Amino acid sequence: MRVLLSTYGSRGDVEPMVALALELQARGAEVRVAAPPDFEEFLAGFGLPLVPIWRSAQGLTKSKPATSSIPERAAEIVAAEFEVLTDAARGCDVVVATGMLPAAAGALSVAELLNIRALSVTFQQLTLPSSQRRPLALPGRPLPKDVTGNQTLWELDAESNNALFGEALNSSRIKYGLPRVDDVRGYVVGDRPWLATDPTLDPWQGPQPIVQTGAWILPDERPLSNDLKEFLYNGEPPVFVGFGSMPMHSSENAAEAAIEAVRAQGRRVILKRGWAELDLIDDQDDCFVVDEVNQQALFPQTAAVVHHGGAGTTMTATRAGTPQVIVPQLADQPYWAGRVADLGIGTAHDGAALTTESLSTALKAALLKKPEAQAIAAKIRTDGTAVAAELLLHDGSR
Repeated sequence: MRVLLSTYGSRGDVEPMVALALELQARGAEVRVAAPPDFEEFLAGFGLPLVPIWRSAQGLTKSKPATSSIPERAAEIVAAEFEVLTDAARGCDVVVATGMLPAAAGALSVAELLNIRALSVTFQQLTLPSSQRRPLALPGRPLPKDVTGNQTLWELDAESNNALFGEALNSSRIKYGLPRVDDVRGYVVGDRPWLATDPTLDPWQGPQPIVQTGAWILPDERPLSNDLKEFLYNGEPPVFVGFGSMPMHSSENAAEAAIEAVRAQGRRVILKRGWAELDLIDDQDDCFVVDEVNQQALFPQTAAVVHHGGAGTTMTATRAGTPQVIVPQLADQPYWAGRVADLGIGTAHDGAALTTESLSTALKAALLKKPEAQAIAAKIRTDGTAVAAELLLHDGSR
């Protein structure tokens, strides 16, 4: 079987697809991965060639584009999907699409154009309509404060998705001879979407039939550096602070606030540079900076994990049984912060802007939650990628 896995987004969108690609390869499938060009070196480390889509996702995130430019950017993304994937998907048996909604819509449209089986997957359930919760507010289109009914809010969400992405999608579809799509969100979600999250961490809250496979976890066998192992050995467990693909625009000096907040709890700190470019603020020996690091190996050796609330980092910290402080910035991150708080395995920071005082308060509370974090860790499934591969290759489920 030949499979095309397509995504456009951050590391959290790409890494699960790599996990599935490797599982499929191990079962004899031929796999192609389409993703932003930022991840060419990352995929090459697993022997996976990249089919590059559009421009740098990191550059797009750091540029903080104006809300008014979103439809134009969406049109560019969809056009790139058609241009690149029409060749990349040719000869494939199935296309798996995720990532930013216009990118997923473009990938699914290419599969439709080539008459290839396709399925839509999400790594968080907030884009799947449910009467049990509100939709996410889209950029530049806040949910009206005077509307409280979830059903009405989801109807407004569909209208917002059409306003932002409808023309962007349909201009390319018409160019390639496909009919217009009247409901962009509905087109991407489909009749039976896949939800690649853990049912304990993220129980499904909707009436729509879905396939919840469990999280797609990429095993990380990289050793920790000798310098990092020495730092861990020479003191009490430190607090890890890293915000992944988030530039932390709303925090004036995230590194200083984080280091001082951790020090206020009498703890050492490990900073991950990430897209926020965190770095040391002085030459004290209680801080250590890492770039790429095996978080699966590191998190169990820390006292707490402070992060942005991406689905992948939340899952890794939860599996490690380590208390978390989530400082949510956007999209699904407030949801994961709420889940961590509801499960009692960490705390949700109050807002996106980080200060020494606010983080110190959240961290102090989180450090008390080690027993709860370990109890939940024992319930987390690790077979999600295998379940997904089996379904994809043999079940035929959408």
